[in-house]
Amino acid sequence: MAPGETNQSTVLFRVFADDYSREILLAADEHPRTAKDLSEICDASLATIYRRISTLQEHDLIKVHSTIGSGGEHKQRFETTLEAFHVSITEGNFELSVEKRDELADNFRALWENFRDST
Repeated sequence: MAPGETNQSTVLFRVFADDYSREILLAADEHPRTAKDLSEICDASLATIYRRISTLQEHDLIKVHSTIGSGGEHKQRFETTLEAFHVSITEGNFELSVEKRDELADNFRALWENFRDST
């Protein structure tokens, strides 16, 4: 890796090292939550929550569900896409791999289609 260059595992380690990001992921894993809910749960300002959500969205670790309330107001609820992450040490380097919920569904569908086609 060239000087100043950062690999994906290093970037993800930094994301997971952030207390607020971890708290957001854990809270949004229970069920979709609004930024206000996350702010209260994490004891953080809305600005902090939105910055962390932006970072989590950049790495496809959280997704947004937009809804319209009974009064016509728009609401956004955030939900994690993270199913699991794994850390390994290979050839003197840390490697981080992430499993996302959508990937698991796609893998299951492919497995089922292969099974169905082979019978």
